[in-house]
Amino acid sequence: MAIIRETIRAIFITLMLWLLTAIIYPLIVLVVGQVFLPYQANGSIMINLNNEPIGSALIGQVFTSERYFHPRPSTVRYSQGKRAKPTGISGASNLAASNPELLNRILEQANQLRDENLQPIADIIYTSASGLDPHISLRAAQQQLARVASARGVKENEILRLINRFTDGRFLWIFGEPGVNVLRLNYALDVQDFYREQN
Repeated sequence: MAIIRETIRAIFITLMLWLLTAIIYPLIVLVVGQVFLPYQANGSIMINLNNEPIGSALIGQVFTSERYFHPRPSTVRYSQGKRAKPTGISGASNLAASNPELLNRILEQANQLRDENLQPIADIIYTSASGLDPHISLRAAQQQLARVASARGVKENEILRLINRFTDGRFLWIFGEPGVNVLRLNYALDVQDFYREQN
């Protein structure tokens, strides 16, 4: 009789635990996210003037035109159609510091930056560890300022205001370094050009 009672008790505890962790807790998290943080809970998707999604403010994207600020290099090509890597959207190259392939890639990137008269600093040479980093440092943004201003035919001061506006501070005011969100900055540049053409 005791074995049956203990078996029933174990089944009841398992069902209650399953109900709590598989249904109640996820529902609470879903409701709290949708009510209090809907933008973040739905992927921080940015919408353009035509009400079309252009990307997530939380995920780095590749910009190659001279008119745009370039992000950190990434081993992941999550948003590049047929060139996208089918193995997933996050992850580093996992190449050791002694790997010649890593060294060659860094030297190639540094030489390319020197050809563009840019100082090869860490966050525009080294890839993001997750492949998803949407930020570059203020220094990396300031190095690209002259190129972007020249390509767009605007004064550097106009773009500098946008750089300051789209710089995210330290997490909880003490962790990490301030960083410029590349997608938000580049989209703001396009919006600024659009309104300039309208006037």
